Amino acid sequence: MSDTEEPTSQNTVARLMRLATYASVSVASVLIIIKAGAWIATESVSLLSSLVDSVLDVGASVVNLLAVRHALTPADRDHRFGHGKAEALAGLAQAAFIAGSGAFLLLESIDRFIQPREISNSETGIIVMVIAIVMTLLLIGFQSYVVKQTGSVAIKADSLHYRADILVNVAVIVSLFLASNLSWSMADPIFAILIVAYMSIGAYKISVQSLDVLMDKEFPDEDRKRIKEIAESHEKVLNVHDMRTRSSGATSFIQFHAEMAKEISLAEAHDIADEVMYMVEEAFPNTEVLIHQDPEGVDERRDDVQE
Repeated sequence: MSDTEEPTSQNTVARLMRLATYASVSVASVLIIIKAGAWIATESVSLLSSLVDSVLDVGASVVNLLAVRHALTPADRDHRFGHGKAEALAGLAQAAFIAGSGAFLLLESIDRFIQPREISNSETGIIVMVIAIVMTLLLIGFQSYVVKQTGSVAIKADSLHYRADILVNVAVIVSLFLASNLSWSMADPIFAILIVAYMSIGAYKISVQSLDVLMDKEFPDEDRKRIKEIAESHEKVLNVHDMRTRSSGATSFIQFHAEMAKEISLAEAHDIADEVMYMVEEAFPNTEVLIHQDPEGVDERRDDVQE
């Protein structure tokens, strides 16, 4: 978020994240119904792959909905840093859903190679896929807005899954066209396997992103550099070191040591730290900043990790 953008309030963040989860479950549910009808009419394995993907979308989105609701629960006595990591756990659950569906579709595709079947009513399948693409594009547009405003890992993971669905639906349309108009019966299982490969890549990306949050991965180097520059821009801050950063759901945490002149009083050091804290929080909204004040020249234990 740029310095000129207005920070999104926590209430707005919570409302947007809930709306995104409701929209995801609703769209996936509608798609299941229309894709099931199209699969019964066509018996296309590539369309079945899209149907199974939508079924798993509902499961993943419901998990997402519950996780986001839990992640938005305020910090309590037993969870001082809040419950934001529930989002990352939801991301891993989504990756598991995708991997499981991929294994099922791969077996179905192999069976279709062994026992090819003629595709019927391809026009019905194509119309349904076009409707699915339009609905999914609208959902992705809303999710992208929510991610931009909230930085939610769970909504971002959900959006990555639905972006993959666009390609899945396009592949199904191409498969149905080739199988029905050019009599290329192998197009159906071939495209189904390509869809499985693409879904596997998506599952890997979601897993990595979720594990980064669970393992408290540091902010990108450019953000850490910016934090240091902001803090050291205060005229009474001599140096910043031992910085640690991490994210948990829609909230991020930043902590560092700020070196100041040793002649100043504890009260003044406190005031300086508060001023720096507000400066950093303004540049990084929805962030909690903790600053340890160090007197200049004091020999102390420091992190061994290279900055």
